Amino acid sequence: MSKKQSTQTNKRYTAEFKSEALKLAERLSVAEAAEKLGIYPSQIYSWRSALNNSRTSVERESLLATENARLKRQLLEQAEELEILKKAATYFAKHQK
Repeated sequence: MSKKQSTQTNKRYTAEFKSEALKLAERLSVAEAAEKLGIYPSQIYSWRSALNNSRTSVERESLLATENARLKRQLLEQAEELEILKKAATYFAKHQK
């Protein structure tokens, strides 16, 4: 009985490719980004983990603060949109009669 030789070799990806893959995974999802790039999702998770481990606590706090500000802006925008929709619904409900 002979053992099968692995025909797949370890691929090396550039730092630029990894960075772009991580950005794509943020926009879509890890699974979608991996499928689009033809790599395993575990590779993206591994790259993300390595990047997070290499950052200092100040960098992490800065990134979290930036993300927090973005989410607050998004929440305010959606609250404004909801308020506008409520006013429009009230207006149309009054004028339907």
